Amino acid sequence: AQKGGYEHFMLKEIFEQPTVIGQTLNVYYNAATGRVAMPALPFKLADITHVTIVACGTSYYAGLVARYWLESLARISVDIDVASEFRYREPVMKKGGLTIVISQSGETADTLAALRYAKSAGQHTLAIVNAPESSMSHEAEATLYTHAGPEIGVASTKAFTTQLTVLACFALALAEAHDTMDEAEMARLTHALAEVPARVSEVLHHSEAIEKLAAKIQHATDMLFIGRGTSYAIAHEAALKMKEISYIHAEAYAAGEMKHSPIALIDEAVPIIAITPHDKLFEKTASNIQEAAARGGRIVVFSDAAGIAQL
Repeated sequence: AQKGGYEHFMLKEIFEQPTVIGQTLNVYYNAATGRVAMPALPFKLADITHVTIVACGTSYYAGLVARYWLESLARISVDIDVASEFRYREPVMKKGGLTIVISQSGETADTLAALRYAKSAGQHTLAIVNAPESSMSHEAEATLYTHAGPEIGVASTKAFTTQLTVLACFALALAEAHDTMDEAEMARLTHALAEVPARVSEVLHHSEAIEKLAAKIQHATDMLFIGRGTSYAIAHEAALKMKEISYIHAEAYAAGEMKHSPIALIDEAVPIIAITPHDKLFEKTASNIQEAAARGGRIVVFSDAAGIAQL
């Protein structure tokens, strides 16, 4: 719990991400076999037919990413709820479903209450936490730890990316249990997962360029973040970080919803932050970016080399 030469803890924890993601992968990924390896669980993954994810804040957005993974890879239906609202709508939960609660501390009061509600409804329960001795780790039927180490900074960084790491491994394990992926696709995704620490390190090498980019829009008082698919979930997390750290009003929208009112807010004073990797949704998001640019919007794009080349 030392700054280690960094200006503040959050910056240090951002740069710790390659290491802690690697540590987490060492627990849930077998490099010798090239397959994910979940610890023994008190329920069979093959028997899970429905998943409910409950969390707050950053952990909720990690769960939002995971919903896309679980549904597309394992072909399992997924509900996701903000923990502070979950039990008040008195959800109907079929016995035998799995409820996943996500919390860095494992003590988030609303999420803990949601865990207890799910247990009372006959659900299997799985906690994804960073604190081994937390209330959630004791009360859930099973626990997967994120191995992020201490997170001193108020705004979550490495806890979020290690949550995503655990959820990605779990999604692949569930897909394998339900036999929804062929061997070639499973090998491709597990290989990509193993490369994540190195890829994160590559991004962090651009810290000076990112700082210069931030300086160009530092006087903005409003920002819009857009994305599709998992990038829509990441846009929400990015907007949350902007509000937490910079005290700047920021909103996230699904890129396809631009024409349903957000486009009316666009002018040169409102930067549009587009998260658009070159995936199957790239062309659609690129079209939304062009619409925003045509209205004088200041566009900042986060993409990969293939995406930047086409924009």
